[in-house]
Amino acid sequence: MPNVRLSESRIEALKPRKAPYDIRDSELKGFGVRVLPSGARRYFIHSQHEGRRAWKTIGDVSSVELDEARRRAADLLAAIRRDEAPALPEEKLFEVVAEEVFSRYGRNWKPGTMKVNRKYLRSTILPRFSGMNIADIASKDVQRWFASLHATPVAANRSAPILSVIMRQAEIYGYRPEGSNPCAGIRRYRRKGRERFLSETELHRLARVLESHETRRPCHVAFIRLLLLTGCRKSEIGTLQWADYREGRLFLRDGKTGPRTVWLSSPARAVLDGLPREGKWVFPSPHRQGPLSSTFFGTFWSRVREEAGIADVRLHDCRHTYASIAIMQGETVTAVARLLGHSDAQTTLKYAHLSDTSVREAADALACILGKG
Repeated sequence: MPNVRLSESRIEALKPRKAPYDIRDSELKGFGVRVLPSGARRYFIHSQHEGRRAWKTIGDVSSVELDEARRRAADLLAAIRRDEAPALPEEKLFEVVAEEVFSRYGRNWKPGTMKVNRKYLRSTILPRFSGMNIADIASKDVQRWFASLHATPVAANRSAPILSVIMRQAEIYGYRPEGSNPCAGIRRYRRKGRERFLSETELHRLARVLESHETRRPCHVAFIRLLLLTGCRKSEIGTLQWADYREGRLFLRDGKTGPRTVWLSSPARAVLDGLPREGKWVFPSPHRQGPLSSTFFGTFWSRVREEAGIADVRLHDCRHTYASIAIMQGETVTAVARLLGHSDAQTTLKYAHLSDTSVREAADALACILGKG
């Protein structure tokens, strides 16, 4: 944080960096310019008097002359020293509020979600907004930030909701005006080819490959069949306990969106009823206390999909296939959202674009697996 005598030409020459930085005026102590990643430059005062810290933005360089900014700064600093500036509360810097949100609101997130959210906060959000007053961040700042992430759409799409939560909580905490969330209206980047649906032929091949492995790997085969028959996430099936299966339903105690009930078809119940009940876990680990690691299922799935000629299909695509068939067979988006455990029905709409023919064919093929149990 260098100290130099600020001049119009020196300020004009300041270039933005990846993170905000300050240049302090050597002539007036406590007065300086903050340069933001967006290129904006703002005059500020920073003073500490009798243990109280004061930080105040004087104005934007583009709208306030240097001499006028220096005069305002001198008046404010003098008022602070005379204890005559009660209307100068400490401004809330973005990184301070973000940490408060993670500490208070973050209790609603699961440990895994917290870890991922912190990763994106550090790598994608803080480099742009650190050093900015939370109340000064406008929609244009967020739009420019989001546009700058076009080369990494996944990071952009994951980071935008985190930033929105921070801004929403800032309103609740009184740091921003109500209804001022600058993230409103952001449209996420479209990710082409992300959704993968199993076709009729692929489902037939998958059924035959699963049958060939059923004698040696009954639990692994049952795991994949349950994914297809329930539309559950692999973590939900992988951590399933026998106590969660009763009355023909799964009572998931800790799904991604919280506890929920999964209604089971007859073939799905047949899969579960055919498994040995040894201990509390439906899919217990043979090497330790707890459920079987998802790595085991991933390794088995890699072999199965190679043999079935569906090398590009992920385990999660079993969920996509279940959802697309359900929605195109007449189930409402709201009903399918509840089946999948989506907290927002908008997430379910991506399954509604398949043609009736392809889905009908997939449904017929899936019946082979359903009937097999």
